Amino acid sequence: MATGVPSKRRASQKAYALQYAGKLARADVLALPAAEPVEIAIASEAGRLFHGDNLPAMLWLRSQPDVRGKVQSVYIDPPYATTMAFVDRDANHAYDDHLDGADYLEFLRRRLIVLHDLLASDGAIFVHLDQNMIFETKILMDEIFGRENFHNFITRKKCNTKNYTRKCFGNISDHVLFYTKSQEYVWHRPYDEWSAEKMAEEYPCIDEKSGRRYKKVPVHAPGVRRGETGKPWRDKLPPHGKHWQYLPSKLDELDAAGEIYWSPNGNPRRKVFFDRSKGIPVQDIWLGFRDAHNQNVLITGYPTEKNFDLLTRIIAATTNPGDLVLDCFCGSGTTLEAAVALGRRFIGIDAADAAIKASVKRLREGRGPMGDFVGVRSRKKEPLEVHDLFTLAASNNSTRRDVAGA
Repeated sequence: MATGVPSKRRASQKAYALQYAGKLARADVLALPAAEPVEIAIASEAGRLFHGDNLPAMLWLRSQPDVRGKVQSVYIDPPYATTMAFVDRDANHAYDDHLDGADYLEFLRRRLIVLHDLLASDGAIFVHLDQNMIFETKILMDEIFGRENFHNFITRKKCNTKNYTRKCFGNISDHVLFYTKSQEYVWHRPYDEWSAEKMAEEYPCIDEKSGRRYKKVPVHAPGVRRGETGKPWRDKLPPHGKHWQYLPSKLDELDAAGEIYWSPNGNPRRKVFFDRSKGIPVQDIWLGFRDAHNQNVLITGYPTEKNFDLLTRIIAATTNPGDLVLDCFCGSGTTLEAAVALGRRFIGIDAADAAIKASVKRLREGRGPMGDFVGVRSRKKEPLEVHDLFTLAASNNSTRRDVAGA
């Protein structure tokens, strides 16, 4: 495996940006008209839900001192430039995804600029897209948030294997871009649990004295050092082109504590014990967060609804209890529910009547098994007007508890 080492030669970094007709300057975007959106009464102190165009709504939020610069984490799942219309499980119109090309990019860019302004200095943003516009959007986000504040291009397995008839590989993934506003940001590293098989594979050795399971790792690292870590330890130099990871004094401490393994030919390696592991550090390929895929998955039935556990991972990693989370394309309210479940506050915004209905219903009643929706289209229902769900009964104490303390 090739190993990179720091280079003394630094190529000059030239700025780049996407150019297209209709691209407003940042200052002009922030000077666009603001409009106070309709706030939906959800009988809860957990958060706020707004109905309306998210751009003027967020420009209005800039005037709110408890919001501007106070949003700790943003997750958005915007339209994907599919040029399609989407319907809910009752075949009622939910929203249109009709923008494409430069129109789409500027639509999204303007909202990203305002979101950058609303974020706390140590805040994070996650943008969820598919292959249609993810690469162009990354260039936009490099421009707005700074290339140095890009952290991950996460790939998520979104569905089960498809039996494709087109002449290409099956498309079962989408992507999440992870940026922060600065280099100093809230971060709680997530871990997956060890399985017995994975533990035995990664930690195959048993310590003879303690019986503890461990693995052996090198005590050297790439790069030449001229100081103490480049000198001999126990009459051994580090391998060519490398240096000791620790000072010789620290290596002596590890050896005295029984944490150095000596191979038959006298090469040292460090023992890393399993019982000190917090779990398997999460990487940037996520396989366990598919969208609804069986009859027992809890859903609202809203189109393009995202996986609840996906959102809890993102929010838990980049916020602390009580922090403010924002989703300006809140759809069915997955981000809102996940924020409440983790003891965070939320702001949700959406222009679609169907999204407001789904979010309110979710906060009132939760989700139902996917199987409950089978055959629902065959049942005649009276359509609900969106204003029917604008106000929740404040006297419903069980609803209040469900929303504020889920």
